[in-house]
Amino acid sequence: MSLEEGNVAPDFESIDQDGNPIKLSDFKGKKVILYFYPKDNTPGCTAQACDLRDNYEALQKAGYVVLGISSDSAKSHQKFIEKQSLPFTLIADEDKSVHEAYGTWVEKSMYGRKYMGTARTTFVIDEDGKIEEIIDKVKTKEHTKQILK
Repeated sequence: MSLEEGNVAPDFESIDQDGNPIKLSDFKGKKVILYFYPKDNTPGCTAQACDLRDNYEALQKAGYVVLGISSDSAKSHQKFIEKQSLPFTLIADEDKSVHEAYGTWVEKSMYGRKYMGTARTTFVIDEDGKIEEIIDKVKTKEHTKQILK
C-alpha cells in the first residue's frame, strides 16, 4: 500500500539515538517532518541533515518537530548527531518496519545491480496525524526550502 497526501500517517514504535522508545503518536498535536534517508555520514544524507540543522530555528518557528529515520543503529545515529551537531532526533529502524509502513524500503538499481534500500522521502504530517505533503524528489542541499516554501 502506498501512502498519499491526506492519509493518516501510520503510527510506529522504534527507538531514538539514545535507545529511548519513540512513537509517532507521541507528537500528536504537533506538526512533524518525518524524513527517511539512506545512511548516516554519507555525502547526500549529511548535506540534507545539515540543511535541516542550519534552518532548524525557522522550522521550529513554523511549528515543526524534525525526526530523521534510517535503518542505521542508534549508536550510528549518536555519532552522526555528534559529528554534525544535529539538534533533532534520529530514529533507528534496523528491522525496517517503519520503512515498510511508509513504503520507503524499495528496490534500487546502481550500475545495473539491483538491491534494497531507502527511498529518500519526507512526510510532512499535520497536528492531527494526517500526511499533508510527501516530498519524494528531495533536494538535499535545499530541503528546508522544499518544506517551508
